[in-house]
Amino acid sequence: MAANYQIMLDKTLDEIKKSKSVPKLLLHSCCAPCSSYCLQYLSDYFDITVLYFNPNIEDEEYERRLAEQKRFISEIKTKNKIDIIEGRHDTAEFYSAVKGLENEKEGGKRCEVCFRLRLKEAAQFAKENGFDYFTTTLSISPLKNATLLNSIGEELSREFRVKYLFSDFKKRSGYLRSIELSKEYSLYRQDYCGCVYSMRRDI
Repeated sequence: MAANYQIMLDKTLDEIKKSKSVPKLLLHSCCAPCSSYCLQYLSDYFDITVLYFNPNIEDEEYERRLAEQKRFISEIKTKNKIDIIEGRHDTAEFYSAVKGLENEKEGGKRCEVCFRLRLKEAAQFAKENGFDYFTTTLSISPLKNATLLNSIGEELSREFRVKYLFSDFKKRSGYLRSIELSKEYSLYRQDYCGCVYSMRRDI
């Protein structure tokens, strides 16, 4: 039976609510639209730092998404605070990681390598900077494999000894809510993942 990551998240949030603590969460984000629902939802329970680490995204697109991410964080009203940290941006790091996988279909092995690259950076940063949890916004997309993302997160949690926040943010109309928030805040909403390969409609 497949894991129900929403139920797992509910359990964690219930425990946090009962403890009356406000843990620190490092949230990897690929863009403002994908982060919108996640931030609105999770900021009731956590102090959040968004890690914008996306070496898969080319320069102009990267900067446009980063600007929108910063704007959204500055405008949304939340119970607990939200900060943002921009990670290093070296596209060569991505191209090196996926070398030989350029012609993989979207959602295949190339994407798995990309997920792991970004989540590993988040896990390491969370460990080195005293965060209680780390996770990613990526599971909000209907095109992203939540089981794969959570399995990578769980593996990295053991490697770096920092807790991973299991989640499938598309559940409970999370994806639909992200669309509503994108419209409400007039967010730039891209129509591709971010890497040059995801723009190719023939694979």
